[in-house]
Amino acid sequence: MVPRYARPAMTAIWEPEARYRIWFEIEAHATQKLGELGVVPESGPKALWDWWQTNPSIDVAAIDAKEAVLKHDVIAFLDWVAEQVGPEARFMHQGMTSSDVLDTTLAVQLARASDILLDDIDALLAAIKRRAEEHKYTPTIGRSHGIHAEPTTFGKKLAEAYAEFARCRTRLVNARAEVATCAISGAVGTFANIDPAVEEYVAEQLGLAVEPVSTQVIPRDRHAMFFATLGVIASSIERLATEVRHLQRTEVLEAEEYFSPGQKGSSAMPHKRNPVLTENLTGLARVVRSAVTPALENVALWHERDISHSSVERFIGPDATITLDFALARLTSVIDKLVIYPERMQKNLDRMGGLVHSQRVLLALTQAGVTRDEAYRLVQRNAMKVWESDGQLSLLELLKADPEVTAALSPAELEDKFNLDYHFKQVDRIFDRVFG
Repeated sequence: MVPRYARPAMTAIWEPEARYRIWFEIEAHATQKLGELGVVPESGPKALWDWWQTNPSIDVAAIDAKEAVLKHDVIAFLDWVAEQVGPEARFMHQGMTSSDVLDTTLAVQLARASDILLDDIDALLAAIKRRAEEHKYTPTIGRSHGIHAEPTTFGKKLAEAYAEFARCRTRLVNARAEVATCAISGAVGTFANIDPAVEEYVAEQLGLAVEPVSTQVIPRDRHAMFFATLGVIASSIERLATEVRHLQRTEVLEAEEYFSPGQKGSSAMPHKRNPVLTENLTGLARVVRSAVTPALENVALWHERDISHSSVERFIGPDATITLDFALARLTSVIDKLVIYPERMQKNLDRMGGLVHSQRVLLALTQAGVTRDEAYRLVQRNAMKVWESDGQLSLLELLKADPEVTAALSPAELEDKFNLDYHFKQVDRIFDRVFG
């Protein structure tokens, strides 16, 4: 985790003290249920909770010092708690194994991280929707292969992004549900030394679902799906960021990142206004996606368990969620403050002498009785003259002067095919589909 790209609320989830607090809650809740079942005396859980209420701080350094000797993090933690609580602490961890604590803790952390990410997506969706409605009918050129295609609106561009992030939100809700599972099933997951009622109780207390069958660890296909979902969200971030970067190019300049007073774009060239935020988002998306392959490779463990997944998850859990949280917040700010230039959009629309209306003429010729291949030939031969003139010639005027074209379409009919508003007649319906 790099502090430059981290926000406090998400970072706090992964702090060592926060992890140890979850460990204690799992152990204490499990002991509580064991007491209710008569497996341990009620004095056991009472001693744990009494200490917790009066001494809520956790000495991370002391636990780490123990682990340096013991080479086992859970045992180090249990020994430290025992020193604080006294003899009654011996009733902790009855019938449990380390994975019960570690895997359930990771589930809690990923669920809490998901909740922050869902709030982030909601904020982004709100920003995109506001700007989409603001520019619902702002004409701009749609591009395919980076080349002028046909007119669209800038609002529709943003509506596309809204729909994509709405899908991302649905995926994350499902991924959260899939990864938020609790396993308190003991060695090799047989419940031989602990009643399944303990697992059910701990799950309920922590807001998790019960893992139906665990091997000793929670199956890692759940985690693979979770991190894959984060990777898809990161790719959606990059797609929108890349669009902004293209729109800010000098030759296009239809929109650009907000350039704040006092900001400098280059150490060498005072004129520069670079898309640094969206370039940064492109890089951060790569970092998040880098967690996906290791998460997939974690699925295949030896027999009932090994720890080849453990070191991986210590990296990708914090790094992927912290980075994605930062990226979503940054993208929200970019969209919220995005500077949009409708006049430049119109100028670019008009730049190529009306070529963007070629399809309407093609279709009109076919409807007037010209074969499609012939209609294509007639329009293309005039369009290429405009293209080669770099938009200095007018497609409409060339078509009016082409006797083979005017034999099928009158000048007035041709002029009607160059009406920009024609392309926006379904924008309302599209917005209704996207925004409801």
